Amino acid sequence: MKEIGHNALGIYISIPFCRSKCTYCNFASGVYPASDHARYVERLIADLAAARVWAARIGAELPRRVDTVYLGGGTPSLLAPALLARLFAAVRAEFDVDPDAEITVECAPGQIADDTLAALTAAGVNRVSLGVQSFNDREAAVSGRLHSRGVVFDDLRRLRAAGIANLSLDLIAGLAGQTFASWEESLAALVDCAVPHASVYMLEVDEDSRLGREMLAHGARYHAGLVPTDDAIARMYTRAIEKLSEAGLAQYEISNLSRPGFESRHNLRYWQRRPYLGVGLDASSMLREAADRGVLRRVVRSTTTSDLPAYLAGPALHDSVSLNSVSIDTEWIIPARQHEEAWFLGLRTNAGVNVAALQREFGRGMVAPALDAVARLAEDGLLTTLAGTVSLTAQGQLLANDVFEEFLDLNAEGSAYDRHTSLMAGG
Repeated sequence: MKEIGHNALGIYISIPFCRSKCTYCNFASGVYPASDHARYVERLIADLAAARVWAARIGAELPRRVDTVYLGGGTPSLLAPALLARLFAAVRAEFDVDPDAEITVECAPGQIADDTLAALTAAGVNRVSLGVQSFNDREAAVSGRLHSRGVVFDDLRRLRAAGIANLSLDLIAGLAGQTFASWEESLAALVDCAVPHASVYMLEVDEDSRLGREMLAHGARYHAGLVPTDDAIARMYTRAIEKLSEAGLAQYEISNLSRPGFESRHNLRYWQRRPYLGVGLDASSMLREAADRGVLRRVVRSTTTSDLPAYLAGPALHDSVSLNSVSIDTEWIIPARQHEEAWFLGLRTNAGVNVAALQREFGRGMVAPALDAVARLAEDGLLTTLAGTVSLTAQGQLLANDVFEEFLDLNAEGSAYDRHTSLMAGG
């Protein structure tokens, strides 16, 4: 697995536009008028241009070198080719993008026009993630997807013909009406696609999604009563990891599998706590403190608003310097919190958490309470320790959120440095 460089930046660009809204989706995305597209891209370009000023004003380090770019959504491929070209040109104008940078765009099957595909390849896109979710046409339709199984295969053919071979497909275990038999069909179809990367998610119904609201109200419009049980979803997920591994797609993170060398380099930076800049609706950033005090630096995390009209009407990024701006929420993360993140982000990966590395970064005193939690969870069969590395077991992956909670508030008192920097950050 390739580790992302410390001195390189990843850029995430949120494109919230969809042709239809999936029943289970709670992302900041939706069906907006096409007239919003140009305004939105203009705002993205302005924020990219202002990012360096913004980072300097809040005291964060923003590397100029970029080795991953990721357009997520929503459905980025709905943008007009000219808008895509302008957006990628803005990225390259403001940052030094590596020649071999991984450049990913999320696409919905059946929603990649020929001129859009040409624009993507011209912009240097070399990786596409297709949100298939199910190869069963009825399941896809019930969930709000607009494609058929045949469309997925046709899109894969077109993408490969255009020179994009680094392809990923998403599946969701637990869609309304899904059965073990239909799940096996989807898994078999994914194997037949021979893609080098796959993501398998267990459905988590959010009460803010249409499906979630219907489940609470015991309605039937979105077939809430046909959502499989948690136990059935867990069995589907376990079967997916087994079948895809047999087909050469090795699991490297709870929800992600790939052939060797095809891990998502952009997503790895999240789990490895490497810096990234997020622009657009509900986009997150993580940057390191610019000042070097000779001790562990803080990191700053920020998230933009999830309200599209507020984002379009809000202040430009370079004017969003207060910690509670209307358009961006910013928080400095002290070392004790970073230590917690190192555990629950690192444990998501099959590579796990190297204890010695954490002790070097945070000190033995801060890590000690976490090792007590590791011992308890290992007794419960949820964690395993091998050669100084702590990893989730198969059962631990199914109960990952419960495991992660054990690593929160381990250092509630905080060190003297934590208290000092917390006061400096105004919180």
